[in-house]
Amino acid sequence: MAFSLRVSTLALTAMMAGLTTVGAAVSAVAQDMPQIRDTRTGKMWTPDMVSVDDPRNGPLSPATDNAFNPQDQHVKVEGIVVQHPHANLMGSVPITAGPSVPIASIDAPSLQVIPGRHWLGILYLTNNSASTVDAVVSCRFANHGRPVEETRIVIPPAGPGERLGMPVRGPRYDIFVDSLACRLLTPA
Repeated sequence: MAFSLRVSTLALTAMMAGLTTVGAAVSAVAQDMPQIRDTRTGKMWTPDMVSVDDPRNGPLSPATDNAFNPQDQHVKVEGIVVQHPHANLMGSVPITAGPSVPIASIDAPSLQVIPGRHWLGILYLTNNSASTVDAVVSCRFANHGRPVEETRIVIPPAGPGERLGMPVRGPRYDIFVDSLACRLLTPA
């Protein structure tokens, strides 16, 4: 029994020495490979941690994420989505409506995605008049110039000189969108 234990110990020692040699060889090869630094965390990633080979080599299949080829996406939400968002009072502006200043104006909306949920735009309406304004805005979410979703925003009444901000909900997050354009329908 002592003999079989000694043989097993010798075999285990030889096997561990072989694994150490293989590990050193892999480490030497990995040192020759480029390292990738995560710019956000500063962590160094080596090719043995992250695959450097791109599995998307070759033509894209229809099941591939269209964010990598947004021109290949042909999705459109049918109809016009009507929204009645809550507006936040952002501040007040001087009453300047007149021949060269419109009664109300909107700023170019921002566009962002809420991961796992939907696209979102933030829209600002400024009432330049001394009267309360009931505004309706038309917004179009698009992908490379092609419409993805049309929406009408019925904005709560804006008092004289008020500047309001409100969210504009867009299509699902997995439908690629690269622009949001809005225009004031009423008051015209």
